[in-house]
Amino acid sequence: MDEKFFKPEEASLLRNLIRTLLRDSSEVAMPADFRNIKGIIAQAIEKQTPLVDRHGTNQIIHALDTSVALCEMVSPDRNMIVATMIYGLCSTGFLQIEDVKKQWGEDVGRMVNGLLKVSTLYGKQGVVKTDNFRRLLMTFAEDIRVIIIMIVERLTLMRAINHHPDEKFVTDTAFEANYLYAPLAHRLGLYKIKSELEDMSLKYTSRDTYTKIARELKETKVARDAYIADFIAPLKEKLEKTGLNFEIKGRTKSIYSIWNKLRKQQVELSGIYDLFAIRIILDVPLEREKADCWNVYSIVADMYTPNPVRMKDWLSIPKSNGYESLHTTVKGPDNKWVEVQIRTRRMDLVAEKGLAAHWKYKGIKSEGDLDTWMNNIRDILETAEGPMELMKNFKMDLYDKEVFVFTPKGDLYKLPLGATILDFAFNIHSKLGCTCVGGKVNGRNRKLNYKLHSGDTVEVTTAPGQTPKQDWLNFVVTSKARNKIRQTLNERASRAVELGKELLQRRCKNRKIELDEGYLMRTIKKMGYKTVTDFYRAISDEVIDVNDVITQYEMMESSDKKIETEKRSAEEFELIEPIEKKGEASDDILIIGDNIKGINYRLSRCCNPIYGDDVFGFVSAEGAIKIHRNDCPNAQHIRYKYPYRVIRTRWSGKVGSQFAATIKIVGNDDIGIVTNITSIINKEKDVALRNISIESHDGIFSGFLVIGVSDTSALDNVIKKIKTVKGVKDVQRSN
Repeated sequence: MDEKFFKPEEASLLRNLIRTLLRDSSEVAMPADFRNIKGIIAQAIEKQTPLVDRHGTNQIIHALDTSVALCEMVSPDRNMIVATMIYGLCSTGFLQIEDVKKQWGEDVGRMVNGLLKVSTLYGKQGVVKTDNFRRLLMTFAEDIRVIIIMIVERLTLMRAINHHPDEKFVTDTAFEANYLYAPLAHRLGLYKIKSELEDMSLKYTSRDTYTKIARELKETKVARDAYIADFIAPLKEKLEKTGLNFEIKGRTKSIYSIWNKLRKQQVELSGIYDLFAIRIILDVPLEREKADCWNVYSIVADMYTPNPVRMKDWLSIPKSNGYESLHTTVKGPDNKWVEVQIRTRRMDLVAEKGLAAHWKYKGIKSEGDLDTWMNNIRDILETAEGPMELMKNFKMDLYDKEVFVFTPKGDLYKLPLGATILDFAFNIHSKLGCTCVGGKVNGRNRKLNYKLHSGDTVEVTTAPGQTPKQDWLNFVVTSKARNKIRQTLNERASRAVELGKELLQRRCKNRKIELDEGYLMRTIKKMGYKTVTDFYRAISDEVIDVNDVITQYEMMESSDKKIETEKRSAEEFELIEPIEKKGEASDDILIIGDNIKGINYRLSRCCNPIYGDDVFGFVSAEGAIKIHRNDCPNAQHIRYKYPYRVIRTRWSGKVGSQFAATIKIVGNDDIGIVTNITSIINKEKDVALRNISIESHDGIFSGFLVIGVSDTSALDNVIKKIKTVKGVKDVQRSN
């Protein structure tokens, strides 16, 4: 590779990186691969291919730097190293994907293609702030090795931009590192990378805070090192007597972790009791790992008083990212709390290099963990509503502590701390979650929102009629449950809107009314609805009667039209001589009934008057007279706005035909209660059941019965008898 095309400092760095990479990748990479890549880079340089990106980063050096970091911090295979080194050349267009597949194989080609997709997204605009975030994660979800490469690539980029002149670029990169790549590193068990990304993110976004903490740590380093040495010395002596092979060392928490504690606990640096930790790493065979770790724990607990609340056992049940360790916090000299971590060399490698480190150990399977995690990521991607909601759910799910619960068959499930029975149900299957009504925890019946604890055995109870409720969102903690509930509620709301719209249009068509969009919008606003969606949903849910809507619409329409009827008075209508009754005036009252002919009137549907109701007449825009009950919801409005169109009205003698009356009933959802109600109606003479609509919710049913009756006395008699049915709480006439 001709170094004359590089600056002197770049050429020196280039030589060092190549030597380091050849040494660190010797176990997996092939010398021929490096020779081929070196030749291609030389060709690119000779053809003056632009190798510096828009932020001034040399792609060749950056690729080598990322490859070296990959070898240092993960345990990459040969294909990961090759893909990392050449994808920069592919992004310039010098190298095509098909050429990559021919020379290095399909697997390398797929990884490079994934990395190119990511770089394309970065070329558009900030990833986390747009829907590119979803596309980015979908790209990651295709191959977990792409995630690992990108995490390490971000790490090397963050290291390189400490004094970059473009402050916005630095801030954006730091923001993405903290909100995307650090959580990803955490979830994959790459704790060292995660800590460094968080530290640098704090440094670039709040340099004063970072500098202050770093300075205080430096000032107290001598005293802190001395304390760690005093703590370790007697412990080391006692451990040596056991004959175990071990390494013991101390470490200070990361600056970002310290800043988080300072912020949450509102204390000074001196007030953080677990500022540093001791790590004991054992060299033992696989079959003795757990026993020897617990043996070391007993020695530590004998020497120093442990805090039982701070005990963390990830030996018995490892974290979902493969992390295994035994943590205890003990009171050391001067009554200071010290965290002690006990693990084996294998566990330490997994803790340092994450799930990828499993590849180094035959017989240690990580595929199940990887598949579970990747499926969880896909669930989040498929159901989240927007990029910011997606980002929040993504980060929260990755950082939450875990509880471990069992099915009755003994299958183990890992859930975030605070997860409920409903979260557990959704975790198993979306359909199970949507129909969940509760469950049995350790044999005892529990409600949906019961919070699970590690070791619980959970059996989910379902009901076919159960559907997700809005209040479920108040207690579920997993993003899969929350997003599926939202998705179902939104789908149901959309269906309700379509149903409401269809009901209104069909009723208008039956009554030969052509809806005008302008008048309809004004009617919706007048009825107090802010959006058309809320209005149609109210019709669908029977919060408002569609007949009331049409009446309001007609009134709105007629008020804007100049009609001849407005100039007429009620005196112009010929009044029919009533059947004579003593003491009753008849010269100014409209008489209605089956035996009255020649009067163009109809019963209003907004209140459905029946014989015996106190009523009045209203001259409509068409010239017909609509009969309303005096207690009609629209009566006050009509009398106030159109007093000159109101006519005093009463019924004639006995009416032979039946009238439709609606009854609203509320009661306990007991078996047979509806049968008992309908039985009463069917036994009544001259009363007919025309329609029935029943809904049940949380043990309570509510419904509407439309019955045919001859007059109000018959209706009152039916209502009185229904009230005697056991379980009925309320019966009343409805408009």
